Amino acid sequence: MTATADATPRSDPTARTHQVTNQPPPLVGHDVADDPVLLEGLRREGAGWYADDLHRLGRLAGSEQVLRWAEEANRHEPELRTHDRYGNRIDEVGFHPSYHSLMEVAIREGLGGAPWADDRPGAHVARAAGFMVWSSAEQGHGCPVSMTYAVVPALRSAPELAETYEPLLTSRVYDPGLREPGSKRGLLAGMGMTEKQGGTDVRANTTAAAVRPDGSWRLRGHKWFTSAPMNDLFLVLAQAPGGLSCFLVPRVLPDGLRNTFRIQRLKDKLGNRSNASSEPEFDDTVAWLVGREGQGVRTIIDMVTMTRLDCILGSASGIRAALAQAAHHVRHRAVFGARLIDRPLMRNVIADLGLESEAATTLALRVAGAADRAQRGDAQERAFLRLATAVGKYWVPKRQPAAVAEALECLGGNGYDEASGMPRLYREAPLNGIWEGSGNVNALDVLRALAREPECLEAFRSEVEAAAGADGRLDGAWRRLRGELASTADAELRARRLVERLALVLQGSLLVRYAPAAVADAFCASRLGGDSGLAFGTLPPAADLNAILGRVPGGSTH
Repeated sequence: MTATADATPRSDPTARTHQVTNQPPPLVGHDVADDPVLLEGLRREGAGWYADDLHRLGRLAGSEQVLRWAEEANRHEPELRTHDRYGNRIDEVGFHPSYHSLMEVAIREGLGGAPWADDRPGAHVARAAGFMVWSSAEQGHGCPVSMTYAVVPALRSAPELAETYEPLLTSRVYDPGLREPGSKRGLLAGMGMTEKQGGTDVRANTTAAAVRPDGSWRLRGHKWFTSAPMNDLFLVLAQAPGGLSCFLVPRVLPDGLRNTFRIQRLKDKLGNRSNASSEPEFDDTVAWLVGREGQGVRTIIDMVTMTRLDCILGSASGIRAALAQAAHHVRHRAVFGARLIDRPLMRNVIADLGLESEAATTLALRVAGAADRAQRGDAQERAFLRLATAVGKYWVPKRQPAAVAEALECLGGNGYDEASGMPRLYREAPLNGIWEGSGNVNALDVLRALAREPECLEAFRSEVEAAAGADGRLDGAWRRLRGELASTADAELRARRLVERLALVLQGSLLVRYAPAAVADAFCASRLGGDSGLAFGTLPPAADLNAILGRVPGGSTH
C-alpha cells in the first residue's frame, strides 16, 4: 500500500527532547576562600591580617574568567621551539596567553618569592593560604611559582649572588621572556637535580663542573627532569672536584648572551599539562657555586624543604577542590525522589571526604606556620618543621589520588567527562607524591631525622601531647606509636607504617585541639580507633554527619 500525503508520519516541532533537568548549575562565581577550615587556620597560624586579600583572591579563583584560563592553559599545551627560522638554537618554550594570565596573578599576589621580603609575622602563612586558594583553579603553573618561593633560602648560601638576585626573585612583577636578569622587573627560578642514571640518588649524577680562573664554573651534562625551563635562574647539582655541589645557572648571562641550555625535549606527562617539564643539556654552561664545594645536597635541601611544603599545600588544595565539586553536585542532583546529599550513604561519603580535607588543610597550615616562625629564629619550630614537613609530604599527597577518585565517583559519568574538570584534577593528583621525592624517599628521610636529629622528635612529641588526655583513642595511638619508634629492628621495612602513624596522630592532635568536637571525634574514631572501613564513606553510625558536612566548602549540606 502506498502512503498518501495525508497519511505521512509527521514529527512534532514542539517536542523538547533536549530539555535539561536534574543537572547542577556550574560551580562558578563563588569565593574559593569561603572555607571555615582555611580561615580558622589562617588566623590561628598568625596571618589573620590577610583574610580580606584572601577572599579577594578566592573570588577571582572562582570566577568564570579564571576557570576559562585554567582550561585553555591545559588544552593548549606548551610548545618547544629549539631553533629559529634560520637554524639558530633558541631553546624556547611557548605558552598560551591564559598560562601567562595565571602566572601574572600568582606573582602579583605574592605567591612567589615575596614573603622573604615581608617582615610581618605570618607572611609565609598568608602566602601558603593564597597558594592553596589559587592552586584550586589550576595547579600546573604552581610549579614555577613554588620553585621561585623555595629558591631564596638556598641562594642565601651565596651572599653575593643573593644580593644580586633576591630583590628580583621577591618581586611581585611577572616579567616573562629570556633577557639579561638585571634588566628585568622580576625573576623566576627553578631547579635541576635528577638525571637518567641517578634519579632520586642524586649522588650518582654525572653532570661535571670545572672551575675557571675568574671564579665561575662550566657545566657539562644532561638533566632528566627540569620543570619550567623558561624560568630565569636554576639551582642545579653537578660533580665538582670536591664532590657534588650546587650551582646557579642563569638562562641569560650578565652580558646579555644566552647561556647554553639545550632543551632536548619536553616530557609528555600524565597531568600537569600546562607546565613544561624538560630535559636540558649543559655544554660549557656558565654557572656559579652556591654554598661550599662538595656540600651540594646540604645547600639545596633548603629549597627542597620549601617545595615539599608546597607539595603538602598543593595536595590539600587538590583534595579540597575535588570535594567542593562533589559536594556541589550532590546538593543539586536528585535520585529516586530525593537530593543525593539527603541520602544517608552519600552523606557518609561526603562527610568522610570532608574529614580528610580538613585534616589535610589543618596540617598544611600548621607546617606553614612552623616555616614562618622557624625563619624568624624559633628553634623548636625549626625542629618541628624538619620532621613535620617530611611526614606531611609523605601522607597528604598520598591521600590525594584516593580522595579525588572518590569525589569524581560522586559525579558518576558526569565526573568522567572532561567538561566537568574532574579528570584534570584526577590526572594532577599523583604528582605531589612524586615531585621532590616519592613516598619511600620521604619515609626514609623521616628515619634519618629521627636517628640524627633527636630534637625533631622532641618537638613533634610536644606538638602531639598538647592534646594529651582529650581523646583516649589519640592517646592510645600515640602510646603504641612511641613503642614502635623505640624499636630499631627492621626500621626501614616498617618506615611507611611509622610515617603513616606519625601523620595520623599529628592530624588527630591538631583536630582535637582546633576543630569542632564532631570533626575530632569522627577523625579519631575512623583514623585512630579503627571504627571504619578502608574506603571513604565508612564512618561509624555515631558520627555527627550534620556537623561535619557544615564544614564542607559552600556551607551546610543538610
